[in-house]
Amino acid sequence: MNFLRGVMGGQQSSGVQPSGAETIQKLCDRVASSTLLEDRRDAVRALKSLSKKYRLEVGTQAMDHLLNVLQTDRSDSEIIGYALDTLYNIVSNDTEEAAESEEENQQVQADDLGVQFTEMFMKQETVTLLLSVLEEFDFHVRWPGVKLLTTLLKQQGPQVQQIVLVCPMGVSRLMDLLDDSREVIRNDGLLLLQQLTKGNAAIQKIVAFENAFERLLDIITEEGNSDGGIVVEDCLILLQNLLKYNNSNQNFFKEGSYIQRMKPWFEVGDDNSGWSAQKVTNLHLMLQLVRVLVSPMNPPGATSSCQKVMYQCGLLQQLCIILMATGVPADILTETINTVSEVIRGSQINQDYFASVNAPSNPPRPAIVVLLMSMVNERQPFVLRCAVLYCFQCFLYKNQKGQAEIVATLLPSTIDATSLSAGQLLCGGLFSTDSLSNWCAAVALAHALLENSTQKEQLLRVQLATSIGNPPVSLLQQCTNILSQGDKINRRGSKVQTRVGLLMLLCTWLSSCPIAVTHFLHNAANVPFLTAQISENLGEEEQLVQGLCALLLGICIYYNDNSLENNTKEKLKQLIEKRLGKEIFIEKLSFINKHECYSKAAQKPQPTFSNPDHMMFDHEFTKLVKELEAVIIKAVYKSSEEDKKEEEVKKSLEQHDNIISHYKNVIREQDTQLEELKQSVSSLQAKNEQLQTTVSQQLAQIQQHKDQYNVLKVQLGKDNQHHNAHNSSAQVNGFQPEEVSRLKEEIEELKKQQDLLKGELSEKNTLIQNLSSQAGSQTEQATGGSEQVSELQKEIETLRSQLYVQSSEINRLQTERMELLQKIEANATAAAPGDHAPQAKNIELEEKVASLLRELNSTKEELKSVSEERASLKQELDSVRSTAAILQDEKLKLTQEVSESKKEQDDLLILLADQDQKILSLKNKLKELGEQVEDEDDLESGDAADEDDLDDDDGREDDM
Repeated sequence: MNFLRGVMGGQQSSGVQPSGAETIQKLCDRVASSTLLEDRRDAVRALKSLSKKYRLEVGTQAMDHLLNVLQTDRSDSEIIGYALDTLYNIVSNDTEEAAESEEENQQVQADDLGVQFTEMFMKQETVTLLLSVLEEFDFHVRWPGVKLLTTLLKQQGPQVQQIVLVCPMGVSRLMDLLDDSREVIRNDGLLLLQQLTKGNAAIQKIVAFENAFERLLDIITEEGNSDGGIVVEDCLILLQNLLKYNNSNQNFFKEGSYIQRMKPWFEVGDDNSGWSAQKVTNLHLMLQLVRVLVSPMNPPGATSSCQKVMYQCGLLQQLCIILMATGVPADILTETINTVSEVIRGSQINQDYFASVNAPSNPPRPAIVVLLMSMVNERQPFVLRCAVLYCFQCFLYKNQKGQAEIVATLLPSTIDATSLSAGQLLCGGLFSTDSLSNWCAAVALAHALLENSTQKEQLLRVQLATSIGNPPVSLLQQCTNILSQGDKINRRGSKVQTRVGLLMLLCTWLSSCPIAVTHFLHNAANVPFLTAQISENLGEEEQLVQGLCALLLGICIYYNDNSLENNTKEKLKQLIEKRLGKEIFIEKLSFINKHECYSKAAQKPQPTFSNPDHMMFDHEFTKLVKELEAVIIKAVYKSSEEDKKEEEVKKSLEQHDNIISHYKNVIREQDTQLEELKQSVSSLQAKNEQLQTTVSQQLAQIQQHKDQYNVLKVQLGKDNQHHNAHNSSAQVNGFQPEEVSRLKEEIEELKKQQDLLKGELSEKNTLIQNLSSQAGSQTEQATGGSEQVSELQKEIETLRSQLYVQSSEINRLQTERMELLQKIEANATAAAPGDHAPQAKNIELEEKVASLLRELNSTKEELKSVSEERASLKQELDSVRSTAAILQDEKLKLTQEVSESKKEQDDLLILLADQDQKILSLKNKLKELGEQVEDEDDLESGDAADEDDLDDDDGREDDM
């Protein structure tokens, strides 16, 4: 500032006033050349003060110097703040012009100037630098930085968004502004994020995953929900930016349970008078946010899941309370009706709940009836009537139960004369003098028939009393009567709107319902009326009526079942060709989709019209026109033969559909059975897992017991070794060490003999196999002898069983002998040298052992006799075989060799058995003496041997 005073003072003293451009040039030079920070700061401050009045000069001369200050003087927050303020004044279009007398085009020039300076700023690629500046916590730096970046986004939004998107942690730095304790920066940060998230799905996703929903909902709650100020409005706008047309963020919002936090927004009190403008704005935005989540333009799955959550958390119930409350502003009530409409659209649970809502009146009336009363009341606002119609359409959308309830209120058997029903209101609106009521009632009644052939047939039963003394007429006939008497209505525009509504109702009613077509054609005046309307050359307003009449006549052709002789498909087509011409008929039909109101109505389900005169088409009807137009044109050009073929194809398709439906039912039943089987399998699997767990636990216990047993066995072996070492020179149970060594030598010799015998046995087996293969061809000749052989073999098997019994007895005796020896050893160990009583007991036990040995020898002798008897039987077997071999010499030789080989094999088996017995007895003796002996049988038997040893140990403990 001293420099500025000096410049200005020097200029004044000389009597020459400097221009603004010269002053700005000197200040820019000072910023660029001054070495003192204070001088540069004063120069930047002076530029800031001149930037509003001399915006062009400062922008063109000082921008580069200001950007250089942002890079070089980051340590001084004051000069950075001045520089940011100056840049904001340059690029912003919000600054007021100093001279109020300037023309209005100056503002347009200022806007262009801001865009130009923004482009200059963007060319400098300084957005990244600006983002880094926002990390400074100083208020005088962060606040002007936020405002500057917001202005850049307004001027060059897409370019700035791309730079922020590629900048590391760019979005995260901006999200930190929401946590700033200074409300000014937080609120301006909301405005910044609003501009940043406009139309950029990638940034919207990043902001959402930076916990934006949680932060914004917390701010709304802190500010008082709908009673809050403009900060709540900014938060709601930002939430809409994040959720609208962004399916990913909508799913994240739902999965994060944020829908439940919206319920307190709509908790209004009983006193609804005197709502502030800000509260109305806030609640309007809150309702719009709910509609964003359940919009019909969203994917069906996402919409239905949000609808379900809104019902479960009570949000729908709260909206219905506002809907039936008194004193609610009209625009809020209208938006609430639209919101409830989309929350219940296509959701059966929500539609059922809405049908049960009653208005707080005396007597209580259903909410649907109260809303329909507003729709057919011409004194109600136009937007409110459109909202009620949309609500009724959404209530009936994919709701056959609701459609049946509405139609039932019109049937003679269910009409209640004491109360006002929805059907009575619709009929009253359909035939009132207000054309808008006619159109709304016709469209509402058409929605009660959409894709529901049953209700189309039921509606044919409705009878109306036109006047006293006259018989009642059907609803279908009354609609056609009104169409034919349309010229009696005064206003031409109203007449067109009424006729369009009735024609849309008739087209919807007759489509896909041959019975309704027959009823319509049964009135002889209807077809001539339609052809007369189509053939006339009328103005543009009547062309839409002509197109709808052509569509209705085409429906009568396409869905005609030829039950009326005078109005069959072929006759109607001949009538069109004679009276109109097929080309003219098709041209009239095309008037529908060429109308400007048609394309607007086809865009979205909600009826949005700027004024009542534009209310011509319904969204669902445009879908019906698209579906029917092509098939009607095809049906008009078809010949009778093609119609017959098509009918045959239809019949075959119906049969095919019946077969398919039958198989579908079968498949459903099988699916049910399959589900039951799956459940049983799952239960069995659970039981199996439990059993496997039990088995694994038991196996672990068994393994633990085995480990304990092995430990005890090792300990017992160590004790025996110690005992044998202590008494190595003494007599052990009557056996001398020399005898032990002799037994070992015998065992080794027997093992060698056993190996030799096994070798000879394997050679004999090979020889027998060879001989058997040679004798296989001559087996038939020896059949008689084989019978005797089989008898002898049976006797041999008997002897073998006796031999097995004798062997078992020998094993039992040996076991008893071993137990006695063990008892002797235990008594010998426990007895003292001077004790005579244990010695006497040992003598008794030795006597028992001797007796057992005698029994064993006698048993062996019996075994020997049995073996001799077996040998004699074998001799007989050999003689029988020799007699059988006489049949052929060559057979005799082979049979003799076989018999001799088998005899030798048997002898070897006997020797092997004896050797095994001797080896077993000797090993048992060695074991009794405490010697370590490798037992091959124990190794082969595995766990069985361990269990036998365990039994032996238990026996020892019992004897002890």
